[in-house]
Amino acid sequence: MCVVLAICYTDRKDTKKVNLGAFPARHFALALILGVGLCSYVIAKFNEDTTGDRFSTETVLSNVTPPAFVDANDALAERSESAGPVAVLNSLVELPAVVDASAPAEAETLSQTVTVKPGDSLAKIFKKLGVSAREVQRLIDSKPYGPRMKEIFPGHELTVSHSPDGALVKVAYSPGPIQTIEFTRVGDQFTGHELIEEPDRAVAYKQGVIDHSLFVASQRVGLDDRVTMRLAQIFQWDVDFVLDIRTGDQFHVLFEELYLGDELIGYGEILAAEFVNQDDIYRAIRYTDANGRSDYYTPTGRNMRKAFLRAPVEFSRISSQFNLKRNHPLHKKTMPHRGIDYVAPTGTPILASGDGKVVTASQTSANGNYVVIQHGEQFMTKYLHLSKFARGVKRNAKVRQGQVIGYVGATGWATGAHLHYEFLVNGVHHNPRTVKLPAVEPIAATEKPRFQQQAEPLFTLLDAHKQQHLLAVGH
Repeated sequence: MCVVLAICYTDRKDTKKVNLGAFPARHFALALILGVGLCSYVIAKFNEDTTGDRFSTETVLSNVTPPAFVDANDALAERSESAGPVAVLNSLVELPAVVDASAPAEAETLSQTVTVKPGDSLAKIFKKLGVSAREVQRLIDSKPYGPRMKEIFPGHELTVSHSPDGALVKVAYSPGPIQTIEFTRVGDQFTGHELIEEPDRAVAYKQGVIDHSLFVASQRVGLDDRVTMRLAQIFQWDVDFVLDIRTGDQFHVLFEELYLGDELIGYGEILAAEFVNQDDIYRAIRYTDANGRSDYYTPTGRNMRKAFLRAPVEFSRISSQFNLKRNHPLHKKTMPHRGIDYVAPTGTPILASGDGKVVTASQTSANGNYVVIQHGEQFMTKYLHLSKFARGVKRNAKVRQGQVIGYVGATGWATGAHLHYEFLVNGVHHNPRTVKLPAVEPIAATEKPRFQQQAEPLFTLLDAHKQQHLLAVGH
């Protein structure tokens, strides 16, 4: 230490000497005294015989013993004996997880909900979402639910989950509030299942008086258009809702309202109804037979349906009646008009008037696109001037009453959009509006007791609502 002190006050031999006169005398004297004392202490320590107490790291650590630090070291020593150094370090320090850079990262799934708009198609919707046409085709081809994806309609919802590269993972298709079809990817294919949420059903009642048309009167009392359409279908064999309606005609209807929680989501079946047309009263009740088939019947069990529809199209007016001595508007000469011309907008659906088999679905210069249906041995119906045929309508195809077979047009010898409809019995033309239509089989005798048991409470409820309404209006 004395040597070090000397060096502090002298430079190397080739440099200038330090000017000691620059330090105050008392400072220099104090430094000299401290230096001599320190040198004496060091010399004394090195001359001692005991070497174990020499100044070292071990002696310092032995004198610095905070209790907490000692406890930690003790615990460290105990763990090190049994677990090894790496385990001990991991137990004392929380290390970040080691990520294997070579392992593939889990693909992120993108999910979007789309409401189908007018003009949309599956291809257009999925293209906007970045899903390839091949994926869409795989979805449609999946059985048994895939083909139903072709039936998307404005208002339907699609929830699509896919990877960033456009691979479909899951699709949920909701054509209505209570129905969802879910598709899940399995390899390169899709499996589907249908979910139906059963709504609560409440019985509702509406009545109205007609001063213009059935639909205007129905809308005025808050009856949904779909329920009104069903009401007209029930009574269509007895009432022509275009030509037979008169001011003062009335309707009374019991029907189902569908609820999910407190939300009205739609309408169910018409349970019972009454229509008063020119003082003639028609009543109908919905009945499901023992085989599970539902239909509408009169209070006595006679089926409301006939074997044929009076008018197989929703029309606005009749432009030409059945007339075997009509003057043809194009040829300006007497030519029999063997059917009825129902005027309707181009594209209006045309229905098969009865069950049968298509014998002709073709085109001629006079008829345009036309369809002929054979109904058993006696009856035949013809439909002329169609804009196009419905899918699947071709020779030998079987059709059911009410099935769409084509669409209104103006093809062939037609001066405007309309349906020319003919009705033949044993090969002879009859007026479709006046021909006696064969009835459908009534309730079977074995079903009568069961039918009466279900019908009577509904007619009683309908009458109770009618009476309450009459009291309310003061009649």
